[in-house]
Amino acid sequence: MLRHSPASPLLSLPGAVAAEAPDEGVAAHYGDLFREQRALADGTGFVDLSHRGVVTVTGPDRLSWLHLLLTQHVSELPPGRATEALVLSAHGHVEHALYLVDDGETTWAHVEPGTQRELISYLESMKFFYRVEVADSTEAYAVVHLPAGSITETPAGTVARETSHGRDLFLPRGELESFAAEHGPAIGVLALEALRVEARRPRFGLETDHRTIPHELGWLETAVHLQKGCYRGQETVARVHNLGRPPRRLVFLHLDGSEVKLPPHGAPVRLAADGPEGRQIGFVTTSARHHELGPIALALVKRNVPVDAELLADTTAAAQEVVVEP
Repeated sequence: MLRHSPASPLLSLPGAVAAEAPDEGVAAHYGDLFREQRALADGTGFVDLSHRGVVTVTGPDRLSWLHLLLTQHVSELPPGRATEALVLSAHGHVEHALYLVDDGETTWAHVEPGTQRELISYLESMKFFYRVEVADSTEAYAVVHLPAGSITETPAGTVARETSHGRDLFLPRGELESFAAEHGPAIGVLALEALRVEARRPRFGLETDHRTIPHELGWLETAVHLQKGCYRGQETVARVHNLGRPPRRLVFLHLDGSEVKLPPHGAPVRLAADGPEGRQIGFVTTSARHHELGPIALALVKRNVPVDAELLADTTAAAQEVVVEP
């Protein structure tokens, strides 16, 4: 059973509307979705991600040990350098996505809500003789996202993970309300999701299913180090990379703006030429309303779908842009 974090105290802020799965426990928005998106794009405000799982690893062997288990090269990860990594099955399917930073004493990772227990169980089973300690730190720390360009300083006692997309703070959970009071405005997760879709960044559990391999989502560029081996699933990664033939590929969709409803996660994708009763060639993974682009989505489709083909996302006309080359 997935174990989620307690509901965020920031749900009591004026205008807060609770998010739905997989983001239960935090606000979807605070009353004005497009204003919140524009604020994020301008580098202001913060997003409450306190529902995400937090996993910490300590001990002198932590980086060399994680290097053997993850798809990323982390054995010499410098303090403060952010990275991301995957845990794969023996057949190369994605089982976890971790967003990492090391502070010189502890490796910090945030993961999808409710997945930290399963991840920790796997890590514990692989400890053997290594000098490492793995902990679920979700109840002690909350994740807060600051957009790229934010001038907010990282509070003392807080670990920061900084990337080109923004800064993730591992904030003591008891300081969440005081942080919000000082560094608002608070921005809901729907705004962050719209910008994520715009940036074509995959998210575990939405862009993935039980048979997803990293090549299909563009994770080879960000979360997989192709010159390292010895991790579970590495043989599949190398074989598919050398053959250049992943079975599916991620696409970005511009959706017909005349439709009132967005196609939900899992909605079928078909060739427009075949009509709404045609053969399914993929599925919608995330859809969003963007403050400039209008309705947009990510979808996973079969590799051999022509890159210029017009598509139907459920019953909505959609023009595709290539994210992963076929």
